[in-house]
Amino acid sequence: MSGARAHESADELPRGRRYLVLAICCMSLLIVSLDITALNVALPSLGRELEADVSGLQWTVDAYTLVLASFLMLSGSMADRLGRRRVFSVGLVVFTSGSLLCALAPGLGWLVVFRMLQALGGSMLNPVAMSIIRNTFHDPKELARAIGMWGGVVGISMAAGPIVGGALVQWFDWRAVFWINIPVGLTALVLTRRFVPESRARRARRIDPVGQALVILLLGSLTFGIIEGGRGEWTSPWIIGCFVVAVLSVPALVGYESRRADPLIDPEFFRSAPFSGASAIAVSAFAALSGFLFLNTLYLQNGRGLSALEAGTYLLPMAGVTLVLAPVSGWLINRYGARLPLFLAGLALTASGLMFALWQAESDNARLFTAYVLFGVGFGLVNAPITNTAVTGMPRAQAGVAAGIASTSRQVGSALGVAMVGTALAAGSQHAGWWIITVCALLVLGIGLLTSGAWAMRSAERTAERLAASGQRPGAH
Repeated sequence: MSGARAHESADELPRGRRYLVLAICCMSLLIVSLDITALNVALPSLGRELEADVSGLQWTVDAYTLVLASFLMLSGSMADRLGRRRVFSVGLVVFTSGSLLCALAPGLGWLVVFRMLQALGGSMLNPVAMSIIRNTFHDPKELARAIGMWGGVVGISMAAGPIVGGALVQWFDWRAVFWINIPVGLTALVLTRRFVPESRARRARRIDPVGQALVILLLGSLTFGIIEGGRGEWTSPWIIGCFVVAVLSVPALVGYESRRADPLIDPEFFRSAPFSGASAIAVSAFAALSGFLFLNTLYLQNGRGLSALEAGTYLLPMAGVTLVLAPVSGWLINRYGARLPLFLAGLALTASGLMFALWQAESDNARLFTAYVLFGVGFGLVNAPITNTAVTGMPRAQAGVAAGIASTSRQVGSALGVAMVGTALAAGSQHAGWWIITVCALLVLGIGLLTSGAWAMRSAERTAERLAASGQRPGAH
């Protein structure tokens, strides 16, 4: 397909074909999200078979999210450059192959390595799929509806993940959580090659190896320091060195990227208050979610002695509400804007966290399920406004990079949530873990209100105009 043809193909798609493309893209989100939620239920079983402590379980989750977070932005920009369908297809192949190797892993170390390979493939899926959707649906109302459906898939994975994971562990073993990805991944690959048109940005972006290395250094050193420091080694020179490296990486990354014509992370994006807010909310919300799932699946199985399937059933009220409210959130955005769903999401997440932190919701089933439902309400409402705000305010040619930054923020939050809550749990303080989740929820509420007002919208308009007018980061040569 020629370059001009690649740019025009999405414009020519009839309505039915557009929604078929959306369904194919949603398949990639489903296998990536289902893998995360189903694996959480399998952690106690995995830990027993592979003799993993809390730190080992943290690395099983965070090795995946760290690699995913580190390469999402590179994948987004590579897709804009080389072709979105091409990169998406490669991602499906790598993710499916990584899932096969995870299912065959002989030990914890190998599992962590194969999870990293799986994550490398995953980094080519969700942000690239969102970029494909953004370039397929051009009408704002239809795009908002498509994003709402996309967000609904997160709800489906949350609803199905604990039950599917629990059933697979109970009927087979934890390895079945990875086996299930293979037929879905292969099906998505065949459909992608058959039905998804190729598209790419009009101006190719250059590779940024230094920026990529700084992102890996920042995320890796921060997460390693939190997890390994939780073993009681906070004063170790290695741990202190990790935090120093993480702190120094921030100004180094900002300074370097500001001087590049094609930065991996464009600092200009963050002049938009809604975009910056969406990134911060994504970190906070997904830190709360990952910490919530990590804490609850271990508590339900190790603390209450439930089976994996029973633990999955306990989490169903939270997941079911998320499933119902995710498309509702898209409708609310289309009618009222992002401010209302963000406010309601922050309120519900905070109420859920406080029920555990102050009123010991886990001590009584009625309170426990009420807290689960409240968390489901909050998470069901929060995902669509993050995606909508991050993507729709940017020029279409940079949709892959914008989607990559938003997805990276989610994965950074997931990694930090498991690291922080797991560290509190390893130190013997489940109560501290609940307070960490509550603080994350309060950040969702506060940042959501702060960055969704009229002044914030004006900053988004000015940023989009500058990016569209220049075609690159202003002032870079």
